[in-house]
Amino acid sequence: MSSSSPHRDTSPVPPHRRTRLRSAAVALAGVAALVAAAVQSGPATAAPTAPPAKGAGLVALSPAQRAGLIRDAGAATARTAAELGLGAKEKLVVRDVVKDRDGTLHTRYERTYDGLPVLGGDFVVESRPGGAPRTATVTRAVAPATVTPKISAAGAETRAIAAARAAGAEKPDADRAPRRVVWAAQGTPVLAYETVVGGLQEDGTPSSLHVVTDAATGAELYQYQAVHKGTGNTLYSGTVTLGTAQSGSSYSLTDTARGNHKTYNLNRGTSGTGTLYSGADDVWGNGTAADSETAAADAHYGAALTWDYYKQVHGRSGIRGDGVGAYSRVHYGNAYVNAFWDDSCFCMTYGDGTGNSRPLTAIDVAGHEMTHGVTSNTAGLVYSGESGGLNEATSDIFGTSAEFFAANASDVGDYLIGEKININGNGTPLRYMDKPSRDGASKDSWYSGIGGIDVHYSSGPANHFFYLLSEGSGAKTINGVSYDSPTADGLAVTGIGRAKAEQIWFRALVTKFTSSTNYAGARTGTLAAAGELYGTTGTEYAAVQDAWAAVGVGARSGGGDPTDPPGDGSTFENTADVQIPDYGAAVTSPITVTGRTGNAPANLQVSVDIAHSWRGDLQIDLVAPNGATARLKSSGYDPAPDVHQTWTVNASSVAANGVWKLRVQDKGPGDTGYIDGWKITFP
Repeated sequence: MSSSSPHRDTSPVPPHRRTRLRSAAVALAGVAALVAAAVQSGPATAAPTAPPAKGAGLVALSPAQRAGLIRDAGAATARTAAELGLGAKEKLVVRDVVKDRDGTLHTRYERTYDGLPVLGGDFVVESRPGGAPRTATVTRAVAPATVTPKISAAGAETRAIAAARAAGAEKPDADRAPRRVVWAAQGTPVLAYETVVGGLQEDGTPSSLHVVTDAATGAELYQYQAVHKGTGNTLYSGTVTLGTAQSGSSYSLTDTARGNHKTYNLNRGTSGTGTLYSGADDVWGNGTAADSETAAADAHYGAALTWDYYKQVHGRSGIRGDGVGAYSRVHYGNAYVNAFWDDSCFCMTYGDGTGNSRPLTAIDVAGHEMTHGVTSNTAGLVYSGESGGLNEATSDIFGTSAEFFAANASDVGDYLIGEKININGNGTPLRYMDKPSRDGASKDSWYSGIGGIDVHYSSGPANHFFYLLSEGSGAKTINGVSYDSPTADGLAVTGIGRAKAEQIWFRALVTKFTSSTNYAGARTGTLAAAGELYGTTGTEYAAVQDAWAAVGVGARSGGGDPTDPPGDGSTFENTADVQIPDYGAAVTSPITVTGRTGNAPANLQVSVDIAHSWRGDLQIDLVAPNGATARLKSSGYDPAPDVHQTWTVNASSVAANGVWKLRVQDKGPGDTGYIDGWKITFP
């Protein structure tokens, strides 16, 4: 059997279980590359956007307004910590604040314990106007057994360098001494070391491998890669107007209208800033890769387009929302076939591709890389596991959105990633959003092991979701490009338009997602965002449900084929409570199915209700009458309480009749709960 991703509640904390601030959780920071392994042409004109149906749209904050909100929140951190029930050694750090049109504030926090950074437990507090109770994702306080390490920092560094070497790094070396942290992203919080290992990855991309080591045992707890691989006469976008600055008789690629974004020439180097492009005629490039300025013009143009997209469509002023421009570096290395964003320099870097003839400076690539910076400064999705796939998909989603926004006749908007840069050497795109598996490695749908593959390929289900939500399933042609998007359950999806889809994803990114959000959490977050923007009873909300179900995450809005009645009456249920021992043996709850013929269906619906104070501890399996099992939920970091979810399970290989069991085990200490009930529905 195989199972799809769970059907989560429609908000991070279910409405009937939302609570006043109780407890808190720190995001892991990082860098990002395009491959596994915009100066605007005149004033930009945004693609038509659909206004939210409710008052939940985000306000376009000026840098000064945002700074003021952050300052106000920072002055109240002690009071907020007290409301959260944090211990005396826990302190809060304000990371970002965004504001809705109705006055609601979404404040993102990190925290420290006894002065040490806490990794893996950031959270967002929602504060409504009018004195309404503030709400936050419920999570437990941090209380490691000790803050005195048993192994030395040097020992942690040695282990981290060995881990980098095992991952294929060349000349790995610690960028700085390991720092003591509290690791709270998985299991019981413990004292740890975080070591950042530099050097080069296998393909020549700079490395910034973060290795978290248990300070008591020396065991590796986690690792993630922080460097994410992904008038001008341009190579890809035709002749465009570039934002430049004049000093005397000389001009430079400094965009004074967009935070002083600058573009530099590395001239085949692999370190430093390079040389700022300057010249006497304010004309940049000749449209061929042979002219060094051509790639610079493309990169500068793409950066400006992306700036304008975020400013005009989402009200965000720059990558950090503070009005400060990043910078771009072109001509990195020799025939380097990649592009990457790096938080440490707050910059984008582009190679020149095979034979130094196809620089990776197309519009969607620029949008992709700059979006890694936006993600790092909002949700902070860790670049590993399912959150890493969502990080990559977010860059593809907004890189694509920026390309449509540009409305450039030389590089029209499409749902293809990197179609202009010919990275494969045969004219094919790098990735396809309508059917990700067309690239030969990406996945169309979620499955339980997807967090174990490269993040550029585990991004597939989220890219596919965004395409389906925007355009719907089946064959169609958009801007001259043919698409034919399938669905995991064989049922059709009707799109709601890209304008609404990108608003839903952006709102989820900045107000719902955290550093450890997985696919199930992304479904929860986008449903919450859709509900706040367009209501929970309209087509938008249902479309989000259906698009996720179509990539194997959760159930359809109608629970099955919308052309059929909801089920055939064959629902079997067990409402008896079953206590779940804390950190103990697995328990089961049985359901006897009778009166069916043949095997169970490929879309068996399994609905589970569990009351538990820390659902991340729970491992949940469905056991079929013949003993076959389907993993519904693995244990892992998930700070919210309770489980109220529906899974779609492919049970077509086993007989329907017999005793089915829900098996639940608490894999972590300190929290208790019980199975409140569960049911099986045969659609």
